Amino acid sequence: MTILTHEEIVRGLAENREAPNGAARNAHAEALADAAEAGGDRALFREALDNLINAYLYSSESPKILVPFARLLQEYDKDPAAFSEWETHSLFWQFKWVATAIADSPGIPLASATGWLEEMERRYRLAGYSRRPVHDAELWLAHATGDDERAERAFRSWLAAERDDMSDCQACELGGQGHYAVLQGDDAEALELWQPVLTGKLVCAEEPHRVLASSLLPLLRLGRTDEARSNHLRGYRMARGNESLLPSVAKHIEFCALTGNTSRGLEILAEHTSHVAPLANLDDRLAFHGGILVLLHRLREQGHGELPAVSYEGTPRTVSGLYEVLYAGCLDIAGQFDARNGTTRVSDRFLARVAREPLAADLPLGVRSIGLPRPVTTVVEDAPAVPGPEGATPTGFAELIARARAARDLGHPGADALWAEVALRLAAQPQMDPLVRADLADQQALAAGRRGAPEARELLAAVRDQYRALGRAERAALAELRMAGAAAQSAAAPAEIRELLRTALRSAEALDHSEPLRARRIALAELSAIRLESYLRTVEAAGPDGHHEHGHPHEGDQEHGHGELAAELTAFVAAHPETAPDLVAEAEEMLGRVILAQGDPERALPLLAASAARALAAGRTWQAVDPLVLRAGVLMSLDRAQEAEEAARSGLEHAAELTDAEAQGVVRLTLADILLRRGETAEAASLALTAAHWFDRAGLGPDSGAQARLILARAYARSERTAEAAEVLQSALPDLLEHGDGQTVFVREFLGDLLRRLGELRPAAEQYLLAAEVTKGWEDPRPQASLAQSAADTLDDAGLAEEAVAAYERALELHRRTGTDPVAEVRVLRSLAWLGLRQEITATTVDGARGRMGAAAAVLEAALAADPGLPALRSELAQTWHQLAQVLDRYVAGAREADGDEATDPARTASLSPAQVDALRLEEIELWDRSGRTYAELGPDHLRDRFQCLNNAAWTEQERGDVEAGAARVTALIDEARALPEDEVPDWLLPAAERLLTQLNGRDG
Repeated sequence: MTILTHEEIVRGLAENREAPNGAARNAHAEALADAAEAGGDRALFREALDNLINAYLYSSESPKILVPFARLLQEYDKDPAAFSEWETHSLFWQFKWVATAIADSPGIPLASATGWLEEMERRYRLAGYSRRPVHDAELWLAHATGDDERAERAFRSWLAAERDDMSDCQACELGGQGHYAVLQGDDAEALELWQPVLTGKLVCAEEPHRVLASSLLPLLRLGRTDEARSNHLRGYRMARGNESLLPSVAKHIEFCALTGNTSRGLEILAEHTSHVAPLANLDDRLAFHGGILVLLHRLREQGHGELPAVSYEGTPRTVSGLYEVLYAGCLDIAGQFDARNGTTRVSDRFLARVAREPLAADLPLGVRSIGLPRPVTTVVEDAPAVPGPEGATPTGFAELIARARAARDLGHPGADALWAEVALRLAAQPQMDPLVRADLADQQALAAGRRGAPEARELLAAVRDQYRALGRAERAALAELRMAGAAAQSAAAPAEIRELLRTALRSAEALDHSEPLRARRIALAELSAIRLESYLRTVEAAGPDGHHEHGHPHEGDQEHGHGELAAELTAFVAAHPETAPDLVAEAEEMLGRVILAQGDPERALPLLAASAARALAAGRTWQAVDPLVLRAGVLMSLDRAQEAEEAARSGLEHAAELTDAEAQGVVRLTLADILLRRGETAEAASLALTAAHWFDRAGLGPDSGAQARLILARAYARSERTAEAAEVLQSALPDLLEHGDGQTVFVREFLGDLLRRLGELRPAAEQYLLAAEVTKGWEDPRPQASLAQSAADTLDDAGLAEEAVAAYERALELHRRTGTDPVAEVRVLRSLAWLGLRQEITATTVDGARGRMGAAAAVLEAALAADPGLPALRSELAQTWHQLAQVLDRYVAGAREADGDEATDPARTASLSPAQVDALRLEEIELWDRSGRTYAELGPDHLRDRFQCLNNAAWTEQERGDVEAGAARVTALIDEARALPEDEVPDWLLPAAERLLTQLNGRDG
């Protein structure tokens, strides 16, 4: 075995403290502790033990802290004086972790656990610490053992005891107090206690992570679903992948299982496959696996037992297979706890948790999740009760038939569901009504036609014959008309389609004049002919291979086609205003769309409005939705936002009876987009959320659903709900990237902005760079330049100097190529100047920074020569001079520190003579004066900048020993301010200037 030197151990400890939590860090910490003990340096050994305890604590092996803590306590008892004040404080602080680890370890007898608690109390009392942490530990041990009276006494004592240096942070304490309230059945009290943590007023290393997870079920039980959704999106992002937070991850999985989001729960489980193992911390294993079991139980209940889950101990498992192995393991652990504690409390709570019933049937979360396959079941479940157009659910079969026919004749969206119910009940009827059979066959043929099934024409022909045999000529005529549509869908020859249309029209005209539906059947045949004839003209304009016979269609050809269709629709509207108002409404909507295609939105708007109004007057509210939604979009394109919102709201109001999931999503997405543009972010988010949910139901998650999630993320971002926005956007990212380069760049830049705001700097920079890569082939290099600069700024913030320099250099090259944004170019140059000083401040690096600043000033001076009056350029020039002075000031300060510190590396710092220092100080003063004069010329908006320059110059004069010069600058500003009208002087200026003058004079004294 290699023996580590003292320096290697010290370096290893520093590296280990920064390493990711987990088994690898723990193993390294163990090796370092062994090496330190072997080396004989007791101080280093204590440091290594402390590091090992911390490594264990933030991993799934936290119970292991008992051994190194006992060793550290022995060291303390041998020689307390050897422990520094900090080491002593740390030792007593770790007692609390040990108390928790003991309570969480069923292998430690109850008597030993109680003994450790008593030892903790004794040592805290002797050391003069409050017993508050002791009562906290006592509470949880008493609760685990079922001694509720003792637990309540400990809880009261915990609250009553004084807070001192040994008390947990307030965030952690409130977390524990709220958890106790939940165990007592008081969800509202828990949430009130947690409020400062949930809102971010109180935070620590693992809060609000844990409280966000713990709040989920209490919020659901209280019906506060919006808050629960938000806390899930924020909290899971914080807990994801963290070993010490696996119990919190389990609560997010459980939340998904109990809100109709089992597919999302499976995705979270898959992200933690490596952690689904026999964890060393049995309490954490019970908590983590318990949450997983809630999900697996729900999946089994839904018929997904054979669905692949994740591997366990190297073996792939199905949902049922994983359930069985985890359930057995958890029962065993719960039994161990109960055997030690003398109660069945742990087992009882585990069993109740796994069998918990859902708390929300179908709660939209906003994030993209892959839907689960439909389970294969052998039992035909009863169809849900379906209301008809009159709202009530039919009970008797005759009533059901009547309601289904009424819905069909009205074109009600609920007709399909009613006929499906008819089909289910038909077999149980004593007599088989042939007309009902024909109606069912008609409904099935219509469904086949909608989905483009090749057998649709044959089915419709059979329906026509059935109706004829039953003497229902008006239904037979309708079936003939539908045959023409089915022929078009199957790409039949135009001549054949036209013949079917003529046949259908003749059948409608041949109906008895006393037939109430005769006029409607004729009107429907005419409108169908108009629609199909437009399609046939398009087909005939193309050659046999699908291309136009004379190449691409000319605009004149398209305009002629639009004009012909518009004329036909206009004539139809005029001919049938009373005969079939719903068909006229349909024709008006079609005509509006044609006119929009002709590029005349103003003329289309009244047609769309008339279509919606006519549909409403005809009692077909659902038919008004499409023209209203289209009208809203047109109005928004014309910047008539108020009218657009009114139209979209009206569309949403009338969508209640729509059964088509896509239509429900479209109307909500339209209104969400309008409201977002108008700044109504809360309602926009709510609508986008439900729109995404509807699109998912329609199987359109990757398309329209992705656009809804983009709007949802934008609404969240504008409401400062950054973590939720990032979570939603990242879930939809793969789908959004499939919609063209323009959207790809926008989405990646947007995600980069969100991640940057969250402090996730490396991933943010990656998004900017990926977006910049997409823009490489664009004619305009400005987007790429801007993205490269954003990436560089973010890399700089992350301390990745080398990568930042490369990105800045690329941005500078692109800005120079465009020559249109001098301010951006200058800011890149200034950033490069400062980056050059990051590693070392020497004459060479300062010269490099000076050169960058000089180049920046030259860019601005050239731009000002072309446009002398542009304030933004003058302000940037003043800022450049100011920053150059700061560079020189840092140069001097670094040299002075190096002269006074023998440990400083001379290769990384400057060495300056007194004459050089004075020359640099004079240059600084001149630069600050120049900057200050420019700010003065720019007016009162730059007064703070001017004052900062004066402040810096005055102190630099003071450091040069010219006391009067520094004070004179400030006095001149005070005199200038006092000479101005009172309302022109900011409240802060005179007090700040007078305080500065006093400080300067005090320094002199």
